[in-house]
Amino acid sequence: MDISSVMIITLIVIAILLVVVFLRYVPLGLWVRALSSGVKLKVSSLIGMRLRRISPHRLVDTYIMVRKAGLDMTIDQLEKHFLAGGNIERVAKAMISAQQASIGLSFSQACAIDLAGRDVLKAVQMSVIPKVIETPPIAAVAKDGIELRAKARVTVRTNITRLVGGAGEETIIARVGEGIVTTIGSSQTHKEVLENPDSISQNVLNRGLDNGTAFQILSIDIADVDVGRNIGAQLQMDQAEADRRIAQAKAEERRAIAVAREQEMVAAVQEMRARVVEAEAQVPLAMAEALREGKLGVMDYYQMKNVIADTEMRNGIATAANPKPAEEN
Repeated sequence: MDISSVMIITLIVIAILLVVVFLRYVPLGLWVRALSSGVKLKVSSLIGMRLRRISPHRLVDTYIMVRKAGLDMTIDQLEKHFLAGGNIERVAKAMISAQQASIGLSFSQACAIDLAGRDVLKAVQMSVIPKVIETPPIAAVAKDGIELRAKARVTVRTNITRLVGGAGEETIIARVGEGIVTTIGSSQTHKEVLENPDSISQNVLNRGLDNGTAFQILSIDIADVDVGRNIGAQLQMDQAEADRRIAQAKAEERRAIAVAREQEMVAAVQEMRARVVEAEAQVPLAMAEALREGKLGVMDYYQMKNVIADTEMRNGIATAANPKPAEEN
């Protein structure tokens, strides 16, 4: 192979590499597709997307979609939202849906909603087709003490203007539950609620529960009302049981005080008996001392013994004449 052939092959390879590099950074096919769709794009814009490491296919396809839908939007706006971390496809579809449904939604609002973490397309769809939120069973007690369990279905649609910064479905459910509890609690009897359950929905709906939320409440329907426990009777039973325990505790306290007093009296009697025994033990010693000192004569001693024996005999006769009745078992 001569030198000229080598140079030709080298030039061909270099040309191919240049074409590959050119097509890598200049997506002519994408530019042609946009041009055939009636969307004018600059080749320099596509090259700039490549240099900024942005997928031109996503931007161009989305731009073609919005331009075909008749939306006044530029490729720079889409690129800006894409660089901010937004979902340009979802924003574009939301804008198209809002336009078809005659819902006022600007591109800046859609981008703000998307960047806030909410699904802007779902929000627009919910504005067109309202959503039904079903609350869990909510228990409340009427004034007659009967518990009622109510379940409600709340029909809401998205409020686009309050979607950024507005409260979500949990707040709606909590506020509806609060309204149901207030309405049932203010009823005189549970029968009033059972006879007219729509009074709950009317009272709850008039409270303006959608203030500060991302939704607009269209209707509140009571799906089911069940009768629960008799809370009033249960509270009375609990109060009676508490009163019984208190009375029992007080009676036990009085019994303990009586037992303590009885034990004190028994101890006092035993102490008195001990003193009497001690005093009686001193009598023989005193008599012996009197005999030694001559203060008591022998005849006086025998006379005293006779008196004691006579007294014991009389006591024995009296006891025999009047026996004590037998104790009952």
